Amino acid sequence: MAGLWSPDGRDPRDEEPVRVHLRIYGRVQGVFFRATMREVATYYGVNGWVRNVPDGSVEAELEGPRRAVEEVVKWALRGPPAARVEKLVAEFLPYTGRYKGFVIRYD
Repeated sequence: MAGLWSPDGRDPRDEEPVRVHLRIYGRVQGVFFRATMREVATYYGVNGWVRNVPDGSVEAELEGPRRAVEEVVKWALRGPPAARVEKLVAEFLPYTGRYKGFVIRYD
């Protein structure tokens, strides 16, 4: 593909900054989903937040390099061992760069 070649063989789009809003449904509260997502996001260098929602789901917003964000989303499809993810809804939004680090929100 023209314009996508890199001397080290990596796809330059992997580093493109992206933002995604997630809503995760199933058995995702009370199973360390938020704490583990914070660890996973931090490991991959992804910024943003995660919180519980009163309807029993978990909501998150992730920003960072496309490849890193994709890795966190892949993890969220299964979650930590005690979780049972039934559905994940992802909405890609314009990147803002407003987040520094990854936090658990309690609002």
